[in-house]
Amino acid sequence: MTPEEQKAFEDKIYAFKGRKVCEATPAKDPVNATMIRHWAEAMGDTNPAYTNTEWAEKSARGKTIAPPAMLYVWNQQGITAASERASNAQSELVQLFNDYGFTGVLGTNVKQEYFKEAAPGDQVFMEMVIDNISERKNTARGAGYFHETVATFSNQSGEKLGTQSFRVLKFIPQDQPAAAAADDARLEVPTRIPSPRGHDNGWWWEAVDKGKVMIQRCSNCQTLRHPPRPMCGECQSMEWDSVESKLDGEVLSHTELHHPKIPGYQYPLVCAVIKLGEGTNIVSNVVGCEPSDVHIGMRVKGKVEQVDEKNMLPQFYPA
Repeated sequence: MTPEEQKAFEDKIYAFKGRKVCEATPAKDPVNATMIRHWAEAMGDTNPAYTNTEWAEKSARGKTIAPPAMLYVWNQQGITAASERASNAQSELVQLFNDYGFTGVLGTNVKQEYFKEAAPGDQVFMEMVIDNISERKNTARGAGYFHETVATFSNQSGEKLGTQSFRVLKFIPQDQPAAAAADDARLEVPTRIPSPRGHDNGWWWEAVDKGKVMIQRCSNCQTLRHPPRPMCGECQSMEWDSVESKLDGEVLSHTELHHPKIPGYQYPLVCAVIKLGEGTNIVSNVVGCEPSDVHIGMRVKGKVEQVDEKNMLPQFYPA
């Protein structure tokens, strides 16, 4: 794949960022005691809150609940997925990777968050979106791209039960020697590890690319918050705007990284929690002085700078 072909390919895959895999769709079956029992037996989980009706009726909940880790189970299509799965953004993305030779697949990590318990009789709805696609990576398995989906689960009342993010590597298997050799020949000088850009923080990084550090502000109660997130922690409003930081700050805490030395970073590397004049905190690097000169309470001034070939980042200097 030439640089021009790679760019054309990446334009295609990055167009999938933010696309919905599915709208909020109800599971075929409500939460039920039978599936909970099967799960608990398979996992060896003897928590009485899941299967012991008599115990659960005397508990504070007054009923049995489903294990939180079952959250993703209820909306699974089952064996029919092998022949009847409808096309969606995720399957189209996977096919696009396959068409360009990225036929290897490896699930790398999954993260679940739980907000409310589900109980027998509840109906679980799942909504899924393609949240992020990485830049090209040269891994031990082969050259490829990580893509991450985020599923949001709710009940019949619209209450949020939890979320699950699932990260997958699509790669060119090393048993394709010609492609693997070409990838090895194109290894680049390491750059800093770029931060993932998802729905909630993509706008912030786009502002950094333009030389600005923005602070999210609740439109309802005017509370400032960082890092970006969808809901205000004070009033739970989902409405927000942003203000630009003047990057006047004070060091709250700091550390100097010695080992291991990560490729793409210059050492000495001082990482600090900076309290901005607007009132929020940010984690960044302190540069322009000796590490021994950095101290708690030190006044600093930030600049958004090009730190390597690919990345713009805010860095702080002694004021």
